[in-house]
Amino acid sequence: MPAAFTEQSANLLPSESENEVSPEGVRRRATAPRNAMHPGAVLAFVALGSNLHNPRRQVECALGALARLPACRLIWQSSLYLSAPVGGVAQPPFINAVAALWTRLAAEELLASLHTLEHNAGRRRAEESYWGPRILDLDLLSHGARELAHPDLTLPHPRLHERAFVLLPLSEYDPDWNIPGKGPLSHFLPGVADQPILRLRPGDHRDLAGIRLRAPCGDAER
Repeated sequence: MPAAFTEQSANLLPSESENEVSPEGVRRRATAPRNAMHPGAVLAFVALGSNLHNPRRQVECALGALARLPACRLIWQSSLYLSAPVGGVAQPPFINAVAALWTRLAAEELLASLHTLEHNAGRRRAEESYWGPRILDLDLLSHGARELAHPDLTLPHPRLHERAFVLLPLSEYDPDWNIPGKGPLSHFLPGVADQPILRLRPGDHRDLAGIRLRAPCGDAER
């Protein structure tokens, strides 16, 4: 079990000494603090995905941008995964990841911040098809234990428990993490076992051409 997170921070921003920095310059922690809450903050999970304009780099840059969000602190990120697109639209596979952060932002404020990061990366929601390719897709998966059903925001994310590209990264954090209102994450893993997804090992497969995408999930192979 990771050590408790006891540092106090006015804006919850990470410091150089508390984070590893990957070769790509992305801040990451080897373990995720789970035992202590920052005063007034909640634990939120964010899903990241891209399949356009160097998708791996898009996701890595977005992880760095999450670390710089005001009133937030990025504390953990999953491995990167290569996954097949859903929805039946012909398009390249996606690079996916999940990040965890402590945040003092309300769920609606955090979602607005995520949309701003998407826009800054070049995404134009009004110009894209519903199941089409994405420069950057940032989904708010959960915000503490809050449950919400609103046209602009549903918590937890309504398809969280149906997508391997969300469940597999999240299971790295805690396979028994309780999805608010639904139950332990591990209960839903068998239901996505047939979805093609591959975990990318650090430093491997910078060029994604030639990677075999298969099910059930596993590591990337040539």
